[in-house]
Amino acid sequence: MKRRSFLQTAGLAGAAAVASPMRAATPSDPPPMKITRIRFYLNPKSPAHFNQSYHIVTIETDQGITGIGEGGARDTVTQCAGMIIGENPMRIDHLWQMMFRGMFYPAGREKLDALGAIDLALWDIKGKALGVPVYELLGGISRDHVECYSTAFPGKGSLKESARACIEMGFRAYRYSTADPPDHQTFNSHQMVRKTFEDCQQVREGVGKDGDWALDYHTRLDFPDAVRLSTLIEPLEPYFAEDLVRSENPDVYRELRAHVKVPIAVGEQFGSKWDINKLIEQQWIDYARVTLPNVGGITEYMKIQAMCETHYVGLIPHFTGPVSEAALVHACGVFSGPVLMEMLGDGSATHSHLPECYDFRNGKLWPNRRPGLGVTLDTKPLQLAAEVTERSRPIPIFHRPDGSFTNW
Repeated sequence: MKRRSFLQTAGLAGAAAVASPMRAATPSDPPPMKITRIRFYLNPKSPAHFNQSYHIVTIETDQGITGIGEGGARDTVTQCAGMIIGENPMRIDHLWQMMFRGMFYPAGREKLDALGAIDLALWDIKGKALGVPVYELLGGISRDHVECYSTAFPGKGSLKESARACIEMGFRAYRYSTADPPDHQTFNSHQMVRKTFEDCQQVREGVGKDGDWALDYHTRLDFPDAVRLSTLIEPLEPYFAEDLVRSENPDVYRELRAHVKVPIAVGEQFGSKWDINKLIEQQWIDYARVTLPNVGGITEYMKIQAMCETHYVGLIPHFTGPVSEAALVHACGVFSGPVLMEMLGDGSATHSHLPECYDFRNGKLWPNRRPGLGVTLDTKPLQLAAEVTERSRPIPIFHRPDGSFTNW
């Protein structure tokens, strides 16, 4: 097998050569891997909104190792893919910079989702090539498991009974959201604040004194109503309140923080570190909701995590697709601060295209020892939508004298 041959030939010397790509080569060094083909598969079970998709990206190499990623849309993935054909997949940050900045305009949030899918596949390749889980490449696991809360937990009768059942399954917290209007169209925020508070009282009673719960405002409320609801639920001690107001202007949380005492979690609609850095650095939020692949993959997520640790902000990443959920176990598993991951439903969902994915049981996600992201792929349930084998770079690529990437 090509992969076995690469591992046998490379050994520790090859790993060192990969880790130091600028070191002068010696006759014993194996040739660096090269990316030969990138494919994009449509997942029929993916949500319709393409900037948070469950579509699959695979990256193939000349050493027979294939990486698996998830996210993006055909056009955004193929544009990123053309930038890195022929490159060494082990130089992940270098390739990230090239895809993010190499089209002159920095990638926006929609393109970041595609870039993130490719980035996940690159980390998967690196872990497989070295025979270790990705979390070992990120510093090693720092927790026995990752606690989860449930979104859309299956109804078990009343709201109180459902919240109790969620905690009894092992979840850390039960998540509720602002009440939907009776006609599912006309949203009277004053009425919905009152109704939501009444519901939250039932949720708190259901989870009990030792259970936790959370509330998603869905960015539906205007500023005064967000403050009013936050004040009402404060005695009920929510684990966090999510997306209190619209997300376009992060600076609004400077003023909101002065009026709200419940823990604030924000970021699921954000992209790279520049979307959320001020919220973290000014401590206007308590938890970052940014997630994979939306921020641009593991490469960018680790940089955001470093900011969070520096400013005592925890991680509560928004759920996306199953491959990304598996990747989050690796990324969040090495974080020293508080982590709570979102799981849809009761965690019993299966995915026909993923014989192996994340390991979920007793309301928690567990790290495993499978190499790379620990995900295996069956493409039969998917539809091949694009294949990239040729390099495409419409503008020049510039480097500093030391070989690092810089803008054109």
